[in-house]
Amino acid sequence: MNRTTAYATTSGLALPKQPVTPAPQACAGVPAPVVRDLRDRSGHSPHALLFGPRDLVVVTGLPGSGKSTLMERTVRGRRIDSQDTRDRFDRRMPRFLPYALYRPLVRLAHYAGLRRALRSGEGVVVHDCGTQAWVRAWLAREARRRGTTLHLLLLDVGAETALAGQRERGRGVSRYAFRRHRAATARLLRSAAKGELPAGCASAILLDRAAADTLRRIAFTG
Repeated sequence: MNRTTAYATTSGLALPKQPVTPAPQACAGVPAPVVRDLRDRSGHSPHALLFGPRDLVVVTGLPGSGKSTLMERTVRGRRIDSQDTRDRFDRRMPRFLPYALYRPLVRLAHYAGLRRALRSGEGVVVHDCGTQAWVRAWLAREARRRGTTLHLLLLDVGAETALAGQRERGRGVSRYAFRRHRAATARLLRSAAKGELPAGCASAILLDRAAADTLRRIAFTG
């Protein structure tokens, strides 16, 4: 595993372009996935994450961990967040109508928006709930088609903090759904710590809450 060790707090971290292959063992000449662990630095971590102009970035973590907040605050460029789609629907729907009734429409609109963003050919930051592996597979295929790189940005936030985040925003998921999210996130963290990333992901950046709060910009160069 290729792991960085130290960064100045005012620096930006540029992610190198790497060939993307269907699986880590696909070609012996392909560089190993790059894992950058920015946790446990007490805020002494980069203020910016910089990616290639056509790269794809997946932001994942527990519900309530701060994915949408981080994206809204830092992303310079295209971002696709299912929370934005839900907010648009919520503003149009009657207050008495339960979200479960129009959730399928929200998901359909979200993935349609993601498809349009990918067809633009520009770099995109995508909100990922962590339990939909097929979405990451879709993005990996798109990265291969573009000849660019898929990056994973993983928020490592404890369950209690995430639940508090759900209460703060006034929205939560069921206990069953949260357990599924928690198990999926834990698997991703364990795998990333060993340098094993989902198929098609060339790099991962691990962030705790302090590192996420330190970030000021996620952008695409060029």
